[in-house]
Amino acid sequence: MKTIKIFTIAGAFAFIFFSFTTIMQDKWVVPAKYVTMKNPVPAKTDAAIGKSLYDKHCKSCHGKEGYGDGPKADGLKGNLGDFSTAEYHKQTDGELFYKTTFGRDDMPEFAKKLPDDEDRWLIVNYMRTLKE
Repeated sequence: MKTIKIFTIAGAFAFIFFSFTTIMQDKWVVPAKYVTMKNPVPAKTDAAIGKSLYDKHCKSCHGKEGYGDGPKADGLKGNLGDFSTAEYHKQTDGELFYKTTFGRDDMPEFAKKLPDDEDRWLIVNYMRTLKE
């Protein structure tokens, strides 16, 4: 009886620990210097280039409208986000720039693919147009 109780308690702790670490892994923590970083590229600057870069580098996973439903999305782990939601748009431009620049898990790092910071800022500006 005592052994069953010990295994039950150990199992409960393991479940709680696993749940907690999973929740913590889902939170994408952005360094403070990026959270407050201002976008140096005005929103209307080269909008067609921002869309073109998004179409080439982002659409296959995030989808045409940014719903996270691109053709590659089913093969990826994690939440691809929905760029049309208010929750998404609560993020600062700096947060979006950081995530685009450094990536995480299935999200690739674009600092090497798009070494010009302005290109990544143009993508951030384009993603801002994908609202509900």
